[in-house]
Amino acid sequence: MRKKIFAFSLSAMLIALCLPAEAQQAAKVPRIGVLISASPSIAGRRVEAFQQGLRELGYVEGKNIAFEFRYAEGNPETLPERVDELVRLKVDIIVTDTSNAAQAVKNATKTIPVVFTTANDPVGDGQVSSLARPGGNLTGFSILAIELNGKRLELLKEAFPKVTRVAFLTRTGISRAEQRYVSEQRFKEAEAAAKELGLRLQPLEAKSADDLESAFEAAKSAGAQALITSPSTFAVTHRTRIIELAAKNRLPAIYPSTPFAEAGGLMSYGPDLVDNYRRAAVYVDKILKGAKPAFCQ
Repeated sequence: MRKKIFAFSLSAMLIALCLPAEAQQAAKVPRIGVLISASPSIAGRRVEAFQQGLRELGYVEGKNIAFEFRYAEGNPETLPERVDELVRLKVDIIVTDTSNAAQAVKNATKTIPVVFTTANDPVGDGQVSSLARPGGNLTGFSILAIELNGKRLELLKEAFPKVTRVAFLTRTGISRAEQRYVSEQRFKEAEAAAKELGLRLQPLEAKSADDLESAFEAAKSAGAQALITSPSTFAVTHRTRIIELAAKNRLPAIYPSTPFAEAGGLMSYGPDLVDNYRRAAVYVDKILKGAKPAFCQ
């Protein structure tokens, strides 16, 4: 009888030890918050590239990784609210895209690791200390908008040497101060590059998609002979309409990424954004394995 009691007690003890271990293992499945400035339809290919990159590294959704997606639907004013939702969920890492989104996350948390995929100028915007040693809790990939806007203007001038006045599409009516500042800085930086090429840059301002037609007409009336569009969620969201209006107003245009050319735009020059998302999976993997964003490059 004693042997039977002992055997039962030992079995019960082993079961008790196994249950907490299984629960602990389930709790270790990391949750990745994915904050996208655009809509799911626009960002679909990029998000899929990110998930594919993780699958190639051995992560299977529902098994050893989980995702929490939040989309700003082209409205940067909603980014802080979307970030707060992810912070409250206590996600392990936040993967995001634009400079505005990266700044919104930085404002919300100093502890959750952040990987940005398409920030314009993270050093100049104060989001990281340097590209080599980011510092803090943010790291990721820059699309170097300052240098690339200069190159876009150079290519535009080469293709259309008689052009002297170029419209620069910007969005007005942005409510948050830091987002307005970034937009204004982008124009000033592009304006400086334009002067070196003997070009005059004029703003083509639109508060919403409904303002685009009148904005294009005003730019044309003011003497614009061509168009440059800097990277922005607003431009990507409404790229089809922008391309149509550029053609209607006979403004040869250069755009910041491949989706514009795929939608019928004249030409584009910029980094492969889909590849940036795929490469972001490597950073996520490193952080999950213990690397610190401050030293992750």
